[in-house]
Amino acid sequence: MLVEFSVSNFRSIRERQTLSLAKSKLKESDTLDENSFSSSGLTGLELLRSCVIYGSNAAGKSNLLLALGKMVQVVKESATEMQRGDELSMQAFRLDVASRTAPTEFEVVFISEGVRYQYGFSATRTRIVEEWLIAFPKAKAQHWFARHWDEKEEKYQWQMGNSLKGQKQLWTESTRSNALFLSTAVQLNSQQLQPVYDWFADALRMTSVTGWNPRFTASLCDKKEYKDKVMGFLKAADIDIDDVVVKKKVFDSKDLPTEMPDEVRSQIVEQLEGKELLSKLSMVHLDNEGKPMLFDFHEDESHGTQKLFSFAGPWLDVLENGYVLIIDELHDNLHPQLVRFLVRLFHSDKTNPNNAQLVFTTHETSILSSETFRRDQVWFCEKDQSQATQLFPLTDFNYRTRENLEMAYLAGRFGALPYISELKRAY
Repeated sequence: MLVEFSVSNFRSIRERQTLSLAKSKLKESDTLDENSFSSSGLTGLELLRSCVIYGSNAAGKSNLLLALGKMVQVVKESATEMQRGDELSMQAFRLDVASRTAPTEFEVVFISEGVRYQYGFSATRTRIVEEWLIAFPKAKAQHWFARHWDEKEEKYQWQMGNSLKGQKQLWTESTRSNALFLSTAVQLNSQQLQPVYDWFADALRMTSVTGWNPRFTASLCDKKEYKDKVMGFLKAADIDIDDVVVKKKVFDSKDLPTEMPDEVRSQIVEQLEGKELLSKLSMVHLDNEGKPMLFDFHEDESHGTQKLFSFAGPWLDVLENGYVLIIDELHDNLHPQLVRFLVRLFHSDKTNPNNAQLVFTTHETSILSSETFRRDQVWFCEKDQSQATQLFPLTDFNYRTRENLEMAYLAGRFGALPYISELKRAY
């Protein structure tokens, strides 16, 4: 479960910006009671099941999600995929001289296996500058570890809490300057830190405007139970498909292009040898006499149908397992009613029994209504005079729920709109 995420000095984001999924104390309509839930084992903490971020093009909405993705990447790869001396792919705010060489900082508050954690780190391209983890196993803060780079001494200063058990000296000595202590300790069998690492590796699911490819959804169609769920999802979304036909074949290295470099070829063969791969995906439609007709998924189906089918498997997987789903530009190639349908699946105890969460950006304003979102679920992005991204919630404004939220936003009441001027002739 995601509580909040903060980032500073990343791409268009200069000052610290925080996105929170903590429920506010604002009184909302009773029809929106299912939009939030009480976190398991944490008294008094209620979280939102979704939040939406609006803003003009290039306002920084995508950069906020990219920042979370970058944090996940460093957690998953710094200890295993990188070597000593490799650069970290940090992207600092470039329009401020001081920011260009300053560290990028990430911090996230989340719940894993019933325990709340506060974890963060700052980094430049050459090293991790700071890293810290605070756990709240019994609602009381326990500082498990912290490190920071001492420029004068040219070494790390470490603080290890008594609550963190295990081979702490081995873990600190094994942590490279361009790797996270969290990731290194987990690689060296820290069971206590495993739930923290697993939240980044497993519980966070991220995708971009292009969505997913159809392979995962197609793989679910191998089993009748899951295929029925996929078909039910598509029919609920008014996608007129009668059946799905999946054909597979065993991977054959002979199918790889002859011009492919040997190193790349060997890596692919190592990963895929002996595995079944999707070779053809077809949709079944009934003609006017009720006879089945096969439609090629890529050639004959619309982009919207392709995207929704590709969404079906991951979407159902997230809802079933209580994951956190992060999507950039959810509206792309989807009708507004389908966007509303997808969002409301998260807002129902029936379809979201395990309290999965959805964070997404969109330009689709027709879903902005008091019937869909609480006020604390709506966020805006815009750039200030220095071209730095500012993130702020609807709750910052004196907005009353009886007003038309979509019209108020498009009228510029909350900012986060493009400033369009007349195009002048250059001759």
